[in-house]
Amino acid sequence: MNNNSTNVFQFNLPRFQSWLAIVAVCLLLGSVGLGWVVKSALIVVGLAIATPVIGFLGFFWWLRRSIVQAQCPVCSYQLQGIDGNEIQCSNCGEVLKVERGQLLRDTPPDTIDVVAVEVISE
Repeated sequence: MNNNSTNVFQFNLPRFQSWLAIVAVCLLLGSVGLGWVVKSALIVVGLAIATPVIGFLGFFWWLRRSIVQAQCPVCSYQLQGIDGNEIQCSNCGEVLKVERGQLLRDTPPDTIDVVAVEVISE
């Protein structure tokens, strides 16, 4: 008889030993009427796994809704900002406010924009 044929059905017990211990403890607790302890532990483990995943997906959903990509109203440079914040244009240095999907100049009320035009007299 060949020794290799008996090795096929052997288990690597140290690898499964911890899982077997956990299953044995769960069965023991369930048999003495403490199955609620096992269920509570499973709920805690499930929440520990689900909470970061839900938080990660929620953060990316919020980020996708809040990022605004538009042109600077002063120099037409393409910028990105988060809705409700102020940013500074990296091209012209103008302070801009990001509101409702638009970039607006952050100027005091009643400010009038004037474009200077050079007039050459003849």
